[in-house]
Amino acid sequence: MSQHPYSLAALTVLELSPPEMVETAARAGYDYVGLRPTPATPEEPSFPLLTDAALLRETRRRIRDTGVKVADIEILRLKPDTRVRDDFARFVEVGAELGASDILVAGNDDDHARLIDNFAALCELAAPHGLHPHLEFMPWTGVKDLNQARRIVGAVREAGHANACLLVDAFHLDRSRSRLEDLAQVPADWMRYVQLCDVPGPIPASMDEILREARCERRFPGDGQADLKGLLAVISPTVPLSLEIPTDALRQQGVSALERARTALEKAHALVGD
Repeated sequence: MSQHPYSLAALTVLELSPPEMVETAARAGYDYVGLRPTPATPEEPSFPLLTDAALLRETRRRIRDTGVKVADIEILRLKPDTRVRDDFARFVEVGAELGASDILVAGNDDDHARLIDNFAALCELAAPHGLHPHLEFMPWTGVKDLNQARRIVGAVREAGHANACLLVDAFHLDRSRSRLEDLAQVPADWMRYVQLCDVPGPIPASMDEILREARCERRFPGDGQADLKGLLAVISPTVPLSLEIPTDALRQQGVSALERARTALEKAHALVGD
């Protein structure tokens, strides 16, 4: 029997400030929320949790008052010029202040030996705060598919970093042509949460179009063509599901963040059957 907790991912309601995200998650019926202390792109809204003490206090107050917990914070990008401690120490401290348990990490580096070193350094930085960095594979990054992510996370774990984890996003699993058979071989304790959404149709020929879909045009669970039932069958029935479903068309039509968050949760419950 499925017992998945649910988290509202930041990308689903990106126009909201962090306190508003917490409030919306609570009103929509989520157990957790995901927050972005730093924006993923220059174009998206920026709410500076790392430097705005009043904003951080208000976010913590909403967390306390609503009972919604912070699951993950995002997004850290491991690049060729990354200096882990200098670049990410404040991010990790704020994550701990918010009570987060996980960090979403992108591998924006084609040199996997250097990427392994940097991911290991991040895991070492995060460990005293109880945080678990999750390396997410995305087909346009240096970690393009599930098997590449498995090798990198495996190498970091073998080096003694037990908090090194792997993040599976249903969108990227589909668009990278990764296989459920391979996912079934990933140890359950490597995945402390999974991102759930559906995809709008067949895999586009253009990587630019895949990237646009990923950031702007996903589908609610059950409304697309991804094998979500297959995904659910090979992951733990208790792993938290983060609903990351940007639907820019609905937002532009005036559908509120709360309505979109509620629809995402309703569709996920219907798909999962819990």
